[in-house]
Amino acid sequence: MASVTETRSESAETDRAAGRGRGVVWLLVAGVALAAVNLRTAITSVGPVLDEVTAGLGMSSTVAGVLTTLPVLCFAAFGAATPSLIRRFGEHHVLVAALIALTVGLATRPLVGDPLPFLALSAVALSGGAIGNVLLPTLVKEHFPDRVGTMTTLYTTFLALGTTIAAAGTVPMVQATGDWRVALGAFAAFGVVAVVPWLLVLKHEPPRKDPSSALSLRRVLSTGMGWQSVLFFGTQCTVAYILFGWYAQMLRDQGMSAGMAGLALSVLTALAVPTSLVLPGMMARARDHRGFVLFFFACYAVGLAGIWFWPLQGIWVWTVLLGLGMGTFTLALTFFAVRTRTSAATAAMSASSQSVGYLMGGLGPFLFGFLHQVSGGWHAPIALVAVLVTVNMAVGMLLGRPRYLEDALEARAARS
Repeated sequence: MASVTETRSESAETDRAAGRGRGVVWLLVAGVALAAVNLRTAITSVGPVLDEVTAGLGMSSTVAGVLTTLPVLCFAAFGAATPSLIRRFGEHHVLVAALIALTVGLATRPLVGDPLPFLALSAVALSGGAIGNVLLPTLVKEHFPDRVGTMTTLYTTFLALGTTIAAAGTVPMVQATGDWRVALGAFAAFGVVAVVPWLLVLKHEPPRKDPSSALSLRRVLSTGMGWQSVLFFGTQCTVAYILFGWYAQMLRDQGMSAGMAGLALSVLTALAVPTSLVLPGMMARARDHRGFVLFFFACYAVGLAGIWFWPLQGIWVWTVLLGLGMGTFTLALTFFAVRTRTSAATAAMSASSQSVGYLMGGLGPFLFGFLHQVSGGWHAPIALVAVLVTVNMAVGMLLGRPRYLEDALEARAARS
């Protein structure tokens, strides 16, 4: 009788342990999704009310330029530092700290009355987003190695949703409250919600890796694959920043109304959501990803040709094609997971690609604007975009081959 009781007790304990395990998994799923929502809110909430912010703070045009450039600088600097932070403090603790920094920065920057504190607190908020950019692919690889496609779909979709919500929701909140400060500060609530599941799973953080097994950014960039990833991420980032900053203005200059140009830009950015929903899962089921690279290049090529020759006649077709082409962002993020075997390699590849890539992205709008100014038209700037998407395709065809970063590192070590 005692043995039956003991067996039942052991079975009950096993069921409870399994329940706790399932609970942790669902907390991790929720944590990844909620963290992703926050990664761009510090950026896309400011753009729609930039005039109100600069007027309210007495910000000069030079300081306003620093504010618009600050995201890429923070993404580069803090993204590069993330692997070292992971090795020292662990993935979960670093993400909790990043979400707290993001929340504090978002909540406090609208409270200041001078430009420099606003810039400093914006950098605090952006540091959290930068670290999260590198960490989420790493956490997906660490906790869901058999569900990389599904989880990458989850976080890229929620990243796109958060970006869109902040861009589209800020102006209505200003209209409802009459205060841009309230509208900007409101996005801190997303950070408060996002940090909760990560606090609950802190004790379930995987043991820290042996520091000697860590991959430095220098080692990643010693391989051809490392630089292919940098150039692929950097060129897609540059094109995206150009289109975000100049597409609506280019259409207005061609004779389109401000309202319709804004709608076209919204369509361009909204297409990131369906792309994020389907692309990572498709990539996870395939070994060779060169077909995806060619598809996005074809979308870009036809869209750019349309804008060059018939800028307004087929504008919605060209806009949809360019928006589909911008799916290379999701492609670049998914490459971090499908081209590596371990979470350490994913973190290193993600950090190296994003730190250099975002710096490239920050230069794009300036070069595009400069070419427009000196040429007096839009053909020269569009030609720049055509060159960028061609380079993106060329390095993507190399990166899309079925291989892994760890193998490239081993081959290099064997040659040394």
